[in-house]
Amino acid sequence: MTHAAARIRVTGTGPVSAPRRPDGRPFRYELIHDGGGWRAYADTLEPLVAELIDGYWQAPAGERPELRVSYAVRMQVRLQAERNVAYGLDGCTDEQRQVLLADRRTAPVVPLWQAPVPLVLVAAFYQPAGERPRPVAVPPGEIVWLDPATEESLLRSLHRAGAVVLAAHVG
Repeated sequence: MTHAAARIRVTGTGPVSAPRRPDGRPFRYELIHDGGGWRAYADTLEPLVAELIDGYWQAPAGERPELRVSYAVRMQVRLQAERNVAYGLDGCTDEQRQVLLADRRTAPVVPLWQAPVPLVLVAAFYQPAGERPRPVAVPPGEIVWLDPATEESLLRSLHRAGAVVLAAHVG
């Protein structure tokens, strides 16, 4: 069940007409997710996060941060696998490969990241939010941060990572 103000399943390749509020004005936010297969519209970000995380609306407010962290870890695994395939691991050291291929039940401790494959990490486990020291990217290294601290930081970090498209109507 959706809690966004409007939700559209995209099935074709043609243009999609964004729904509008009953007064004719556009919704403030649009979220494109699931590889472009779904679009959700709302005036706040919370309903858009609920589109991504099953049970988000039903969960007490105090449990929602943990749901965002769990979702970010699942996305981290998917996004890291996609980057591993896209970039290939040939230019990586054995130690870098171990980090890239490790499961994420435990957040990796990496002081510097300089592998040719971007490393996807969840900010909640690293300082200042978490206990682990925050790694530094050294070129050609890149770190892609997923930040589940708030609904806004989660959606914006997923957008920067290329996992979703988040657009805001201005005006």
